[in-house]
Amino acid sequence: MATASKAGTTPLAGVLAAGAEAPALPRPAGWRRPALRVLSIGLFFAAWHVATTWDLDFYVRFQNIPGPEQVLEEAVALFSSSSFYVHILASLERIWLGFAIATALGVGLGLLIGWFRFAEDILFPPIELLRPIPAVAWVPLSIMLWPTERSSIVFITSLGAFFPIVLNTIHGVEGIDRQLVRAATSLGAGRAAIFREVVIPGALPSIVTGLSVGMGVSWLCLISAEMISGQFGVGYFTWVAYGIVKYSQIVVGMLVIGVLGMLSSAFIRLIGVRCMPWLARR
Repeated sequence: MATASKAGTTPLAGVLAAGAEAPALPRPAGWRRPALRVLSIGLFFAAWHVATTWDLDFYVRFQNIPGPEQVLEEAVALFSSSSFYVHILASLERIWLGFAIATALGVGLGLLIGWFRFAEDILFPPIELLRPIPAVAWVPLSIMLWPTERSSIVFITSLGAFFPIVLNTIHGVEGIDRQLVRAATSLGAGRAAIFREVVIPGALPSIVTGLSVGMGVSWLCLISAEMISGQFGVGYFTWVAYGIVKYSQIVVGMLVIGVLGMLSSAFIRLIGVRCMPWLARR
């Protein structure tokens, strides 16, 4: 009985470790991966410089596009001003607040829908009905639903991240090997222990994927909402720069959005790796 009780609380990592371990894939030398990534960024900026310097006009026109040097000068001027940081902090606050709400709802509902058939029958049809609606289409309705601009933009941001998170969580639960569930049951684990020690760890890789994808979609929705109804934020700043024909500021805003989105997704993936030490790293 003691053995069965102990096995009922064994994490999925321990169950997987008892079987055959996945062969480790060869990893490149430590300096090669950072060097290749820096090289790819350098090639991107070099191509940009060549296209704007030579005013390339091959279906895509670069005559009015600012070069990297102009954008760098504009970025130095903007980051020297405290007003630009107000826009960045406003976007970061909205993105993380909306993402936290989407994570709590998406992961919670995804686990329920994926594991309980009754929850799937009740909750999944409305989610599938609302999922194809673009987040931008919700902007007019969100302005009427929520009393402040901040809350309406947070709603749009969380809505965009919610659907990738909940769908990946559902697929992660449904993809769990049922032999693991039967093994835990035969060792005396109850329903709560199986859900906690088998279902959640087994679905965690898909959950992390959904969080990473949801973060990217969340940034897209945030920028769109800020352009339409915002008064602060990087999206609002970029839209105002377009209105006053400041092309260098437009590109700076776009690059800031890209960097913030990339860092946010990398942070999510890093947390996911820390939460899944049993997976073989590539």
